[in-house]
Amino acid sequence: MTLTTLVVDDEPLARRKLAALIADVPWATSLGEASDGAAALEAIDRLQPDVVFLDVQMPEVSGVDVVARLRRRNRTPPAVVFTTAYDRHAVTAFELGAVDYLLKPFGAARFLTALERARFTTLSRGGAASIDRALEAFTDAGEGRACDRIFVRDGNSVLPLPLREVERIEADDDYSRIHARGRYHLVGLRIGSLEQRLPNPPFLRVHRSHIVNLDYVGRLVGLDDSRFEVHMKNGALVPVSRARSQEIRRRSR
Repeated sequence: MTLTTLVVDDEPLARRKLAALIADVPWATSLGEASDGAAALEAIDRLQPDVVFLDVQMPEVSGVDVVARLRRRNRTPPAVVFTTAYDRHAVTAFELGAVDYLLKPFGAARFLTALERARFTTLSRGGAASIDRALEAFTDAGEGRACDRIFVRDGNSVLPLPLREVERIEADDDYSRIHARGRYHLVGLRIGSLEQRLPNPPFLRVHRSHIVNLDYVGRLVGLDDSRFEVHMKNGALVPVSRARSQEIRRRSR
């Protein structure tokens, strides 16, 4: 099956980059481009692509507006992959296999992952449900709003992982490793974006690369006069930054 795509972005350079990435994939083809939301809706009606790469922030008709209008239509909508330069839009719902979220700048490997997820959505005919989840995620992504679960991939499935089961989170470049149930899941969100969505307590950022769930902490061990180390109940060791260690010392006095 050849996956047909439409690129929507108000920046010409961004459109050219996506077009080039699509051209390198033998099982995908680009049907065209649109530079704003109104043109995107017209092109979707006319071309009926399988997947739309949709910029979030555009003048007049935003990417979110496009999604809302697509949802109101009776026909099956395309799969949507959001693109944006602002990580504040990132929400955990975008780890669902049906809809992905690309944070600019992104590379060929991350793009291909998103395209493969879009293909999975198309093959499973889950476009309408994907649109609903994407719109709900953006609507609920207000500043300071906490999530109560993280959606993670498990083979060919997508699972809602309750926060109470998350033991710790570890940064891995533009991804995060979610440790839970004796294993980890790699999700396409930066640890800073996740931190903004986690309740504190029980989640505490102890290092620029580590967040721990205090319910799974066994003890804090002093390494020297300025540093602590977290000993998790399962035996994992997590470093604590010097600044966080000093803060912990102040609070414990």
